[in-house]
Amino acid sequence: MKLMNLLPLFWFLLVGFPVVFAPCGKTGFFKPNQQYDKNRRLLLSSLPSNVSARGGFYNASVGQGPDRVYAVGMCIQGAEPKVCSNCIDLASNEVIETCPNQTEGLVWPENGILCMVRYSNRSFFGSLEIIPRYILYNTEPIRSNITMFDGLWESLTSRMIARATSSSSERKYYAAEAVPLTSVQNIYALMQCTPIISLRDCNICLNQSVRDYKKCCHGYQGGIVFRTSCVFRWDLYPFSQAFNLTFAPPPQPPNSLLPPQKQRKNRTQRGDDSISAGIIVAIVVPIVIIFFVLLALAFFICKRRRSDQALTRQEYTLDITETNSLQFDFKTIEAATDQFSEKNVIGEGGFGEVFKAVLNGTEVAIKRLSKASGQGAREFKNEAVLVAKLQHRNLVRLLGFCVEGEEKILIYEFVANKSLNYFLFDLSKHKQLDWTTRYKIIEGIARGILYLHQDSRLTIIHRDLKASNILLDADMNPKIADFGMARIMGMDQTQCDTSRIVGTYGYMAPEYAMHGHFSMKSDVYSFGVIVLEIISGKRNSSFFQPDGNTSSLVAHAWELWRNGSPLEIIDPSIEESYQSNEVIRCIHIALLCVQKDHADRPGMSTVMMMLTSNTITLPVPREPGFFFKSENNPDCSFVWSVDDASITHLEPR
Repeated sequence: MKLMNLLPLFWFLLVGFPVVFAPCGKTGFFKPNQQYDKNRRLLLSSLPSNVSARGGFYNASVGQGPDRVYAVGMCIQGAEPKVCSNCIDLASNEVIETCPNQTEGLVWPENGILCMVRYSNRSFFGSLEIIPRYILYNTEPIRSNITMFDGLWESLTSRMIARATSSSSERKYYAAEAVPLTSVQNIYALMQCTPIISLRDCNICLNQSVRDYKKCCHGYQGGIVFRTSCVFRWDLYPFSQAFNLTFAPPPQPPNSLLPPQKQRKNRTQRGDDSISAGIIVAIVVPIVIIFFVLLALAFFICKRRRSDQALTRQEYTLDITETNSLQFDFKTIEAATDQFSEKNVIGEGGFGEVFKAVLNGTEVAIKRLSKASGQGAREFKNEAVLVAKLQHRNLVRLLGFCVEGEEKILIYEFVANKSLNYFLFDLSKHKQLDWTTRYKIIEGIARGILYLHQDSRLTIIHRDLKASNILLDADMNPKIADFGMARIMGMDQTQCDTSRIVGTYGYMAPEYAMHGHFSMKSDVYSFGVIVLEIISGKRNSSFFQPDGNTSSLVAHAWELWRNGSPLEIIDPSIEESYQSNEVIRCIHIALLCVQKDHADRPGMSTVMMMLTSNTITLPVPREPGFFFKSENNPDCSFVWSVDDASITHLEPR
């Protein structure tokens, strides 16, 4: 790949200013808004969530023939997922802006963390690419003893290359280390290869980068060598997040490298083999201090891990009483609802009634929590603070709240068309939902869940996704509602356990309903159920087979899929408006979402790609993990009688 020539090597990067390095290929061009452009944007938009969710690296391709796009995204190993996601998002947007119509592009942004995004119209997976390479360096000279510096630098780079390219290394393709240069200054270095090449090729790439730097820039205070297959950077101060991940620097250099006066100080007045009492004290006292410091640190870390999620939630709940602009007076709300008159009731959920009202000239929905609902201050504050901070077109918007005595009230934007189940399961209304509208609703729900899982400030698990919690605005756009059961995940958490199961039978994933394990994949399961309900117009939890046997919609869809007749599940009211290939693809995606093993279920970013691109090949779905079978079916492995009521307290089996 021929990339554009690098601009003159002004040095900004290593003195604290962010730089975006983004060469574009000149071997091919495409017309904007054509299929290649669409595939490129689709694939790059999926990189932030996929790279952060997969430990810092992800590669994929989308499309066919000349419109096929190959892409990789990479962050430094061990980076925090949110920071990694933000960097990849920056890089993806930057490469699109910098390379508007080139078929190849590469970007290395420096914005607090080192990451890379690359795309091309040819497959580069597994290929080592030494050329082109670009070098940036600091024009300030090394001010320490250059001979001592060269010895430390050579030893450091050799050791790092060996570690990054060792098959037994804990972090293959990556190394970051700091070594002391003086009493107040260290040498910091980072190396990383793209994991799509072999360790042998990684060794070649890193060695070449070190040689190139020595040849170009020996004697200067820091530099960086970019290649499409690897990157090498060093400096005299910590950069990116790399050195949050390393331990203390190695021991001080051997005495032969220390100034003579320091060597003499290491000898006692009695000779080399004797140790003075002062030295014994100097050794023992720091050891004792370090021991107690480490003990306190270990205690702090254990305590912090246990309460990580609680602390994360506290970050959101502490400021609720300070949010004066959101707080309403109870008398104002009481007057707006005409003393909570029954004529203004527009809905009723598990935690209380919902009233239509007008506040400050705006139509609103007021949710008054029942005193006997079981939701205490914790759930209330959780929902209020969560929703107030979430901003997305597919999430219901919280306008305010009220807390007075035992009264707990939430004020939402008014959503004109009530909930999805109001239309979907009503024989007189479901005909208003043609296939185009249903598909738009499916897409909108997916976008809302993706925002909760990966694009909002924190990872949020809804835990009660169902048709009645999907509201529809005047244009039939879906808005996810009811966050009273939502949980915030810590930065490094992928799954949590609870002994208090909350949610709705028929929508709950098996690992959650039976064992209390929940994760993003729990919401993915619920989404799959909702998609099947939208396609069929039937409730999962009250589905009956034609022969009268109790089953579930999930089980029925799976049986039809295995029998090669998935379209039999379709709601008859949309038979004249649907496209068979589109409906089959949605059924396929839904079955992938409800698979028994949560690890087999796709993430919501992958679901979005599946929904919006017909060129992505879908994997074969495996058997659902939580469905109903007829008592006459000898394969029955689990039977559960359910209804559509919300569960507030349930001990897991």
